[in-house]
Amino acid sequence: MTHADLVLTGGPVLTMDGARSRATALAVTGDRITAVGQAHELSGLIGPRTEVVDLADRALVPGFQDAHVHPVGGGVELISCDLSDAADLAAYQRRIRAAADALPAGAWVTGGGWSLDSFPGGQPTRQQIDAVVADRPVLLSNRDHHGAWANTLALELAGLTADTPDPADGRIEREADGTPSGMLQEGAVGLVSRHVPEADLEDRLRGLLEAQALLHSYGITAWQDALLGVYNGMADASEVYALAIERGLLTARVRGALWWDRERGAEQIPELVERRERLRLGDRFSAGTVKIMQDGIAENQTAAMTEPYRDSCGCATANAGLSFVDPLALRSHVTALDALGFQVHFHALGDRAVREALDAVEAARAANGWRDTRHHLAHLQVVHRDDIARFRELGATANMQPLWAAHEKQMDELTIPFLGGDLATRQYPFGDLHRAGVVLAAGSDWPVSSPNPFEGIHVAVNRSHPGSDHPVFLPEQRLSLTAALAAYTAGSAYVNHLDDTGVLRPGALADLAVLDRDPYAVPAEELASTTVHRTYVGGVAVHVKE
Repeated sequence: MTHADLVLTGGPVLTMDGARSRATALAVTGDRITAVGQAHELSGLIGPRTEVVDLADRALVPGFQDAHVHPVGGGVELISCDLSDAADLAAYQRRIRAAADALPAGAWVTGGGWSLDSFPGGQPTRQQIDAVVADRPVLLSNRDHHGAWANTLALELAGLTADTPDPADGRIEREADGTPSGMLQEGAVGLVSRHVPEADLEDRLRGLLEAQALLHSYGITAWQDALLGVYNGMADASEVYALAIERGLLTARVRGALWWDRERGAEQIPELVERRERLRLGDRFSAGTVKIMQDGIAENQTAAMTEPYRDSCGCATANAGLSFVDPLALRSHVTALDALGFQVHFHALGDRAVREALDAVEAARAANGWRDTRHHLAHLQVVHRDDIARFRELGATANMQPLWAAHEKQMDELTIPFLGGDLATRQYPFGDLHRAGVVLAAGSDWPVSSPNPFEGIHVAVNRSHPGSDHPVFLPEQRLSLTAALAAYTAGSAYVNHLDDTGVLRPGALADLAVLDRDPYAVPAEELASTTVHRTYVGGVAVHVKE
């Protein structure tokens, strides 16, 4: 008998297979799972060199996978001016001043993580940064990375004045006389960010490694990097991954999504094909996905909706958001990409953008037949009821960011009051999608929001944040714990084309997470406090909690 290299035993093994079966032990030989069963059945696989891990009633689950995340940018923010855990203007100003003091004279202060709901109407001003840093340029992305906050010097260096027109895909917020106020929306960020010196490759590598360690600590063993390319001044992360692989430092499994330049058209497709081939970097990294951002976000009224937004008085406006790619052209582009074997990862937040993306997938299916391209739509803040069943019919996966589906300031003050028609009642319809038989995947969009899967699972199950005294948000859209766990494991593995992961079965890769508890044994309102004790990728421990 061949002894296993690793046996984990003495706790619930949640396989997430089709039957959602349970076991009490699992064996690993090399990088693969070789047996799953009851502890007494696997005892014969334990030899003198077998590492035995006593689960001590902790649950073993497949490694979590984040289907939409930005690790390089998030990691760089962690080591720059990180505002993500600050809560108000005074705290932001202290962080900005400290970051400036740590830099050489004249260097740009960059970073981000500030929240829209920290400012009236989600609108910070240049003067608020000038009050603490006026002698060097400052540009700070907000938490959702659909806007940025600049000081006066940064705006001046970029040449922005009252006469500067808004770009087609963004907006410069302005003071009464037209002077840029310091808040830049969507594509307007690029007017300033293009003047920021690119971060050093070694610094970006350090950011990736910081992010990888953080994600592993949450039990995440694989992810889809939702933006490989140049966007709003962000450098292409592809070379960072290549360097990490060259140095043997990438321990996760990564699917890269190549950025679709929305200022160009089909002429970029041959370049995407070339990049896909060039980025075949071994068994831990591939780039067979194209990311198309079809719209913006609801808070700045750039998400594409079927009903116009309301103004502060509750009256309908002329604005129903932006479709960044012409819907008819989108159908043609997606059909061409699908024919070439690309998966398309859509940013589709408003219900009109969701419909445009589904129309594009439908066009591709009609032209090319059914191909195993596994297209998926991320964010899905508003989905029209007529489009729910189309996901299943077209084989499109619903890529959820569950943490957003709750009452909080940004939702209650910057979103719900401004959604027209009955759009506010159709937000994050995870329950409807699940009941319609749609494949669900899950991700965080970190650094937009926490990458901790159990915080997302908590909201998916409860439709409220931990400890919140707000009412439950659209309770009919709650998911079961099983459905939420499946989205973060088997569902995201499906999206990532990692068919040997996401379930615990013999022959699968030994990508595993050991939790501190059995999540089924605690009240639903305590799910967010679940932590990860160990994380394995290919049977190798990449995180062990001290």
